[in-house]
Amino acid sequence: MTRPHNPRRFLLLAAPVLLASTLCLANSKAQASSTSASCPSLLNQTFPRLQDDEPRSLCEFQGKVVLVVNTASYCGFTQQYEGLETLYRNYKEQGLVVLGFPSNDFSQEPGSNQQIAEFCSNTFSVRFPMFAKTKVKGPGANPLFTELARLAEAPGWNFHKYLIGRDGKLVSSYSSAVSPDSRRLRHDLQAALRPKPL
Repeated sequence: MTRPHNPRRFLLLAAPVLLASTLCLANSKAQASSTSASCPSLLNQTFPRLQDDEPRSLCEFQGKVVLVVNTASYCGFTQQYEGLETLYRNYKEQGLVVLGFPSNDFSQEPGSNQQIAEFCSNTFSVRFPMFAKTKVKGPGANPLFTELARLAEAPGWNFHKYLIGRDGKLVSSYSSAVSPDSRRLRHDLQAALRPKPL
């Protein structure tokens, strides 16, 4: 014989599960809020990833030395992808991350996000984080490049570089002509990676 449904019994059984879910959600929100609060304002932004448009917060890179670069697939400086990947590979264990932002602002990145991702991977074996195609100069520039332009200058061309220290503050800005293996950039990068004396 089937027992009649007992709403009180169901609520008693479900209560611990509902409580655990609520606590878990509250804890996740508190952690996200804490991370956001401690994240430097320059990095406290989210952009879609190049490969799948999934949002990725730059707060993930707080405490690291960050090299931000606006990129393009059909530019005289496109070969710099190779040097950027070498920098990333050689220094990532010490705390460096390179962030690539493809842009067609200079009419040399006409492809879709998928085409750009395939080009970067197949041609230069790029493994550093890349974000969806975006604007990097002028009134429509994304918030990161708007702030970088305010702190230094807007990109004059593709492969302009901005070095951000572990504290989330801009260290220096480099024109496209400054290659990833230039003495000046490497000197600044190594200094930014060096542990601060106590």
